[in-house]
Amino acid sequence: MNSAFGILIDVVGVLVVLAVAGWLLIRALKKSEDPARLLFKWVVSAVVAGGTILFIRTMKGAGGGGGMVGGFGVAAIIAGTAALCGIILGLIWAPEIGAFVAKPISNLFDGGDQEIEPQPLYSIAEAKRKQGKYLEAVAEIRKQLAKFPGDHTGMMMLAEIQAEHLQDLAGAQTTIERLLSEPEPAATSVSAALNRLADWHLKLGQDPDSARAALERIVQSCPETEHAYHASQRIAHLTTPEMLAEKRQPHRIKIGQYDQRLGLRETPAALQTPVDDAAAQASNYVKHLEQFPCDSDAREKLALIYADHYQRLDLAADQFEQLIAQPNAPARRIVQWLNQLADLSIKHSADVPAARQTLQRIIDLYPNSAAAESARNRIAHLQLELRSQKKSQPVKLGSYEQNIGMKGPPRFNG
Repeated sequence: MNSAFGILIDVVGVLVVLAVAGWLLIRALKKSEDPARLLFKWVVSAVVAGGTILFIRTMKGAGGGGGMVGGFGVAAIIAGTAALCGIILGLIWAPEIGAFVAKPISNLFDGGDQEIEPQPLYSIAEAKRKQGKYLEAVAEIRKQLAKFPGDHTGMMMLAEIQAEHLQDLAGAQTTIERLLSEPEPAATSVSAALNRLADWHLKLGQDPDSARAALERIVQSCPETEHAYHASQRIAHLTTPEMLAEKRQPHRIKIGQYDQRLGLRETPAALQTPVDDAAAQASNYVKHLEQFPCDSDAREKLALIYADHYQRLDLAADQFEQLIAQPNAPARRIVQWLNQLADLSIKHSADVPAARQTLQRIIDLYPNSAAAESARNRIAHLQLELRSQKKSQPVKLGSYEQNIGMKGPPRFNG
């Protein structure tokens, strides 16, 4: 039983050694620059090592009854054979041993045998572009795109050269369409490409309608993202055809008649400073928001006019709530609007609890952010902020009489 168990252990040990040796051999062959030569070394090494082991076992069996002198002679032969085997194996594997020892140091300079992911190189194309050789730059870009089809950087560089240097807006649009036709393009790539296309339609084609169509594609292709939000904001501020026409033929400003005896007056003439008509501005913002209800800047300015000019904090708060509820609005803008709403609560109604409640919304929305920490600090100092506001606010006499008869603010119920 013990003999059978010992044989089983030997067999298992041999199989484990063979498995490890096979795995090392396959791994080494995959990394080797000359697999045939490496395989030959392994075969020779196996023959030398196997022959040495058999010879040593034979010598140990033959020197069992030779006495002390015979035992020393067999030991010397075994030692010499083992040394000779080591020398032969060392000569065979000397280059590999040297490379193994020097590899940690050489890796510091050449990066070792780590595989580098191939990437397109556009340095030649960029150099040609800076030299004004645009057609040659296009040819170099196309060479790289043949190896790396659909590369965003190369496609955008190609479209930019076509639009801005070759004045080929149609070709640039075709390149952008090819980029967008790639399977599952990233939202960032889609937004960047279509924004650039909108720029070229405005700058080169003087075509705000095509620019608007490109921006609307961002809203459709990237719903529920900040890219869609920024595209909608840009649509609201697109240049109108009238503005483009005025840019080509500037409008002439008619100068009124001036006082010819201005220098002969005994007293200087009264200078009239232009007065901002807040009511007219509010009316314009309302009309603009009826057409572009997602315009955050216009709604924010309208809210401030409601608060500062009309003293209607309720209308201002309603506009800020609509801003905060906008889909896909960036977190930084929401934090900004909530802080502005808290400012108005302190400035116009001295309502510290309302300001505290507004700032608490920042903490609830973004609990682990820097904005939340700033909101906590501001909540702790709201009383000081109120005192400072009262000290800096001048006393206005007759404000009640000035507001009598004032027309109500224009409202937008969008």
